[in-house]
Amino acid sequence: MEAVAKLNNVPTSPRKARLVADMIRGQKVVKALGILKFERRSGAEGIEKLLLSAIANWQAKNPEINFESVELYVKTIFVDGGASMKRMRTAPQGRGYRIRKRSHHVTLVVDALQSPVSADALEPIVTQENANTETQNS
Repeated sequence: MEAVAKLNNVPTSPRKARLVADMIRGQKVVKALGILKFERRSGAEGIEKLLLSAIANWQAKNPEINFESVELYVKTIFVDGGASMKRMRTAPQGRGYRIRKRSHHVTLVVDALQSPVSADALEPIVTQENANTETQNS
């Protein structure tokens, strides 16, 4: 069972955030949190909060499953470009240079490595061979 968290309109460029997102893609959640905690790049703090939010969303979807017993990993993370604010900066000889203040959106999906086994699934399954031997013994 996967859980999704989204972060919209973060005021840094998408290129900077993609560098951080590439580091944690496919990693286990514990390792990804360690990477993000000590990463100095500008997008790391926001993505760390987003990862914690995705974990909380997973726990809300699966209240009967203990979080510590399941290994979660970052299934998907991608960074899309957001709106750009366009500004003008004065330049020599009466010209103006365009400044684009970029923003981005981040989407993060967390999933369990193995689906947890419920008590109903642990019941023995009667196969065709077991059914035949039981009828012959009777």
